[in-house]
Amino acid sequence: MFYRKVAKPILFKLDPETAHHLVIRGMKGLGRMPFGPRLLGQFYPMYRSPRLEVSLWGMTFPNPIGLAAGLDKNGEAVPAFSAIGFGFLEVGTVTPLGQPGNDRPRLFRLPEYEALINRMGFNNAGAVHMAANLSRVRQCPIPVAVNIGKNKTTPNDEAEADYVACIRELYDHADWFVVNISSPNTPGLRDLQTDGLGRLLRAIMDEMASQRERRGGPPKPVAVKLAPDMEEGQLKEAIGRIVEHGVSAVIATNTTVGRTGIDHPHAAQTGGLSGRPLGDRSTEMVRSIYRLTGGKLPIIGCGGIFTAEDAYAKIRAGASLVELYTSLIYRGPGLLAEICRGLDRLLERDGYAHVSQAVGVDA
Repeated sequence: MFYRKVAKPILFKLDPETAHHLVIRGMKGLGRMPFGPRLLGQFYPMYRSPRLEVSLWGMTFPNPIGLAAGLDKNGEAVPAFSAIGFGFLEVGTVTPLGQPGNDRPRLFRLPEYEALINRMGFNNAGAVHMAANLSRVRQCPIPVAVNIGKNKTTPNDEAEADYVACIRELYDHADWFVVNISSPNTPGLRDLQTDGLGRLLRAIMDEMASQRERRGGPPKPVAVKLAPDMEEGQLKEAIGRIVEHGVSAVIATNTTVGRTGIDHPHAAQTGGLSGRPLGDRSTEMVRSIYRLTGGKLPIIGCGGIFTAEDAYAKIRAGASLVELYTSLIYRGPGLLAEICRGLDRLLERDGYAHVSQAVGVDA
C-alpha cells in the first residue's frame, strides 16, 4: 500500500530512467545495511506454502515467482530484492565489457496499458564489475541467475566469445545462467536465435562443462531467452537446437517490437514493449514450446504477469516458473505476496496439491 499510495506517485513524476536508478540505489543501500534486508522482509514478507515450493535442477525455489532481468543490471541490489518475496532473481543483462547502451531517452511509460517501452541497449558496467558485486553477497536465500549477452560492437559470428567470457568471469557467482539472444535493442542480436544458434550453444555448453570440471559441484543450468516475435518455423528450429545441445530451460519471452492494439503517443518509439500487452502472446508461446518439447523441457514464463490468474495461465500453459518486472514498477513489491496467495488459492480450488501438477494442463 505504501508503494502505491506514496512511492509510486513520486517516482512517476520523475523521468522513468531517473526513477529506475533511484530505486536501484535505494535497494542497494538497504541491502548493504546490517538490518536492511530483514526490515524489507518485515514490510514485504514472503508468502510461503508447500504447494508453491518448486524443486528444479537440484535447486529449491520457495515460490515460482521470479524477478526478470533488466531491473538490477549490475547485480547491485541482490540482498534487498531477495528479501521482498521473490522465489528467485535474474540479474543482468551483463556483457563482457561495460557499455553505455543507447542514447537517452530510452525508457518510456504507457500507464494506460500498464506497459513500458525500452531501448536500453544492454547498458551495464561489465562482467568484472558484476562479479565484484555478487561476491559481496554472503549468502542469498533464493537462487540467482545471471543473464549474459554480447557487446554491441562484437559481430554475430564472434558472439560466442562474449558469452563464454561472461561465464568464465561469473561462474562462481551464479546459480544458473540465462543466454539473452532476444533483446530487440542490440542490432542483429535476434539473428542469433536462428543463424549460428547451434555454434553458439555448443560453445556455451562446452564452457559450462569445462568450468564444472575445474570447480566441481553439480552442473549449473543454462536457459535461453527467446523473443515473442518469432515465426512458427523459427521457433521450431530454435527449440530443436536448444534441445539438441542439452540446454536446461527456455524463457518465454523477452519484450516485443509489436504494437498491436496500442494507441499511445509513445507507441512510435523504437524498442521492446513489456507489461500487460505482452501477456497473451507470451502465454501462447509458452504453450507452443511445451507442445514442441512434449513438456520435457522446463519453461519460465515471462510477460504481462500482474495477477495470480496471469501467473496461473502461464503455469497451466506449461511454465514451471514465471518472472515479472513491469508489474513491479506499476504495482510495487506487495504484488508478490498477492500473486502467491492467489495462486495458492487457485491451485487449492482446482484440486492440485502442488503447483507442478498444474504445469501444462491447458497445453
